[in-house]
Parts: sequence; C-alpha cells; structure tokens
Amino acid sequence: MSVDATAALTGARVTMTGSGEPERQLVTGHETVPAAGRGQVVVRVEAAGVSFAEVQMLQHLHPFPPRFPFVPGYDLVGRITEVGEGVTGHRVGDRVAAMPRYGAWQEYVQTPAKHLAPVPEDLDAAEAVALVANGVTAYQMLDRLTGLAPGDTVLVHGASGGVGTVLARLAVHRGLRVIGTASPAKHEAVRALGAEPLDYRTPDLPSAVRGLAPGGVQAVFDHIGGRGLDDSWAMLARGGTLVSFDSSVAGYRPGQWFRPHVPALLRTARRFLARLLRLTGGRRMTMYYVKPGPDFNAALDALYGLLAEGVLKPEIAGRHQLDGAADALRQLLEGRSVGKHVLLP
Repeated sequence: MSVDATAALTGARVTMTGSGEPERQLVTGHETVPAAGRGQVVVRVEAAGVSFAEVQMLQHLHPFPPRFPFVPGYDLVGRITEVGEGVTGHRVGDRVAAMPRYGAWQEYVQTPAKHLAPVPEDLDAAEAVALVANGVTAYQMLDRLTGLAPGDTVLVHGASGGVGTVLARLAVHRGLRVIGTASPAKHEAVRALGAEPLDYRTPDLPSAVRGLAPGGVQAVFDHIGGRGLDDSWAMLARGGTLVSFDSSVAGYRPGQWFRPHVPALLRTARRFLARLLRLTGGRRMTMYYVKPGPDFNAALDALYGLLAEGVLKPEIAGRHQLDGAADALRQLLEGRSVGKHVLLP
C-alpha cells in the first residue's frame, strides 16, 4: 500500500486520557492511519492483548509510564499493510507479532520492523496474541532462570492469570508438580490446568505451602512483589529460586509508580549480600522483565509450535471489540478473569 493511500484511511483506537476508572479514562475514537517511516512497518491489528500493565498505567503505577493521553496495548498480532524504507525481511501481507508495550489498542500500528516476530497463518489471532508477552514471559522464566527437573515442585502465584495459566500448563507439560495460588472461585480452573490450587489469602501462606511440600518448593514465580516477597522466599527449598516478574499495585495511591517496585529491588540487593556471606541456604532471587530480541522470537516460535501441536492452549478470558476495553480492564481490576483478555479491532 502506498503512503498516499494509507494516509487517506482512518482507523479506530482507544486512548487512555489519565489515571482513574477505566469507564471514564478510556475513550474510543478514530485517527488517520500512520505512514511507515524508515525502518518501520504499519500493521493492521487482528488482536491486541489486555494485561496488568494497563492496570498499572491506568493507576499511574507503572515503572515506565508513557505520558497521558496515549494509546495503551502491550502486544499485538496482525498483518503488515505498509513497509517503510530500509526494511528487509518483511513484506506487505506478512502475519506478525509485536510487543510495543503501548500503542496496540488501535486498528493500525506503526512499529519498528526489527522487533517483529512471524506468526503462523493457521493460528487463532486471540490465542496467538495471548502467547506474545504473557507466553514468552512464562516460557523464558521456566526455561532460563530456574534449572528445574521433572518431579520438582514449583509455586505459581496468580495461576489463573494471563502469565500464570500459560506457566502452569508449561510446567505440567515438563513434568513438574505445580501449586497455584488463586481465589477459591477459580480453583476448578487451576485444577483444569493440572495444578493444585491454594487460596492466596490463606493465613500464613508459607506454612500452607510447606504442608503440601514439606521440604519447600524448588521455584516460586511471584507477580505480586512488595512485602509478599518475604513469604515467597520462605516457601523455597534449599537451592530454590524466587523469580519476581511484576509488582502488585494494590494499596498504593495513583502516581506512586516507584513504590510497588522498591521491595523487589531492596530484596535483590539484600539477597546478593547474603549470597556473598553464604547465608541464603543456596536459595537465590532473580528479577525478570520481558523484552524483544532474538531470544524473544525463538521463545515465541517454540510456543507457537506447542500451540499448533495441541500441547498448549492459552486461556482466553474474553474477546472484546475496541469499545469493550473498559470492561476488559474492569474485570482485571476486580479479579474476575481466568486467562487473557483480548481486543479484536
């Protein structure tokens, strides 16, 4: 498509105008379709993910917040409609995935070509986008950070969430025993993943985990952060690994973007010092943040292979039109979701 033809089109988009309630701060409108600059492509979006990052942005508690107003949307799957100057390896019509971190909640997205990953033609768009940020996060944490072996026991916090459902399925597929925290209403969904559910509000959660795994667990995957990291650390077996990959914003005022993440940084520093002094019992903590690149593409390709084989099937919490973004975010805020919400422009 030529630049002149593209510029004549308009596409729907969702804009986040400020912090507050999703019903008030998410506005649907239309904008002129962007042109592909040098090194960029324009993608017509088939599916865009809704994630906890948007909850953090809505409450101005994200560590890397864009300026309001902006178009949210962490990840997408779509087709290239225009290729900019200097782009090689991509053509109009290619089906691709991208993780722009924001900007995906619209019909047409301008994005750097170097961050694109191929998407097989026969995959459902919603399931494909559910494996972009969330799936790669789960895959890389399990594959690169823990050194687990079949028969090991792991604990997945938020096992009913977008990352947690994929992580639990992958871990079970690899022969691991999975304990998954979730609210009681979601315990059947956690069992369906092959995991053992545990109420995250259980008093003295570390003792409850030790009741199921007396020696402790070999890994804890913690998306809660904050003071809850102390409990996660107490669940570990000797030689176990605590992986912190996000921070809850519950209990923080809008605008305190740095505060939810301070405990994880402090604990990392303390554990580094304790390791130097050999006081950790062989346990360790690491932090994870998903980022594009060759390793990302390789992980996504492996996930798409598992999806095509029927080994892995992402849980889709809801499929929404763009004007349903506020409802999707509301369900995330109120903890009513199992799996990943997806917008379908």
